[in-house]
Amino acid sequence: MLDKNLKPFPKDFFWGASTSAYQVEGANLSDGKGPSCQDVKELPAGTASLDICADHYHRFEEDIALMAEMGFKMYRFSIAWTRILPQGTGEVNQAGIDHYNKVIDCCLAHGIEPLVTMFHFDMPDALDQRGSWGNRESVDWFVEYAKVLFENFGDRVKYWLTINEQNMLTLVGPVIGTMHIPEGCTNVIKETYQQNHHMLLAQAKVMKMCHEMLPEAKIAPAPNISLVYPASCKPEDIQAAQEFNAMRNWIYLDMAVYGVYNNLIWRYLEEHDATPDIEPGDMDIMKAAHPDFIGFNYYNTSTVQKCPADFAAGDGKVDQQKGGAEAGYFMNVSNPNLPKTEFGWEIDPMGYRNTMREMYSRYHLPMITTENGLGAYDTLTEDGKVHDQYRIKYLRDHIEQLQLAISDGVEMMGYLPWSALDLVSTHEGIRKRYGFIYVDTTDEKVGTLDRYRKDSFYWYKKVIASNGADLSDLA
Repeated sequence: MLDKNLKPFPKDFFWGASTSAYQVEGANLSDGKGPSCQDVKELPAGTASLDICADHYHRFEEDIALMAEMGFKMYRFSIAWTRILPQGTGEVNQAGIDHYNKVIDCCLAHGIEPLVTMFHFDMPDALDQRGSWGNRESVDWFVEYAKVLFENFGDRVKYWLTINEQNMLTLVGPVIGTMHIPEGCTNVIKETYQQNHHMLLAQAKVMKMCHEMLPEAKIAPAPNISLVYPASCKPEDIQAAQEFNAMRNWIYLDMAVYGVYNNLIWRYLEEHDATPDIEPGDMDIMKAAHPDFIGFNYYNTSTVQKCPADFAAGDGKVDQQKGGAEAGYFMNVSNPNLPKTEFGWEIDPMGYRNTMREMYSRYHLPMITTENGLGAYDTLTEDGKVHDQYRIKYLRDHIEQLQLAISDGVEMMGYLPWSALDLVSTHEGIRKRYGFIYVDTTDEKVGTLDRYRKDSFYWYKKVIASNGADLSDLA
């Protein structure tokens, strides 16, 4: 590949960034909001509680104004299910409706298109008590919730995401505090993939309902996609990569786009006596969903080798982007060709392009990157600066690959890195900072919560103003 003739970013490209409600809002039990699974879980040791976070709930106007200063075209945020329906179903909390009306209107007043994630790791605790996603009624719960959102916000919100990182809910649910396995369960794999089936079915129903209620709106899934490399050219390692690609990536998009179960995953489930119970009509509903685009989160790739059938998992750390093995199938290994972040995640900008190319060749739908970013220890200087050249390099390297993918013919709608401002990371606290905007608070104590523009803020502003043409360092 010579890459001599690069295509420019589309004129209507959505530059922006992302957040999620439970990680950024705070006010987690205020103004009628009910508790979610995140509010009742045991927090990872040494991480901040969720009652304050970045206090975006009270400071969204200030934050959105800063996003507008950067030039954002789109802001992806999630709506907290229990802020709308405190018990998950039933009575609507008008204060929650009012709040998100203000957030949406504030975005639009600044010329920023809202992209709303409907579910981002925050199942209502009341519904967890009723069986969570393991209860088939969860399909109806999610449809009821979605209907309330469409009725109240659909006149202004034109872009929707259903479930954030459903694959991570399935693969590493305990790490992010979302997996609810009933006591006495004798086949955890079957229970896990039964929950996954209910989520897929709920998503399909909601996508169909969106098209019926809001014919001008567009809706999509938002999995975390990481192309899987084989550790070598050994045939068994190639197969291992195929297995993990299917388990980590393709099962979710094959179902969302085509309404079919990936054949490799189905074989895996058969081998473990874990195929989900599928009721008549389920697969017809899946096939009728038809997403308008694909949202996807990308942080890095994975590398695997064949795993022995008698392998016993150890105590190695596993999360969304590292570790994991399945006896007889695959074992994640470190890629010696890639550097790592301070938190142990590999960095693979070229893998970002590889992932986009593979996704587009499989699904041929427009795509938008809904997360991509560098979690790092940032230092606020005495004069209120954050010199995060490391983040600028990370983003530049990925945006360069994004343009190459566009030049390959991949239809990309936008780039929404994680995160617009500092927030509480999923399981590593505020110390793992991602934002363009520094928030003065720590895991140990709540600070002033004042906002500071990082160097990456000014750099990204320049990138957006040039529609991706100027990726040079700040002067």
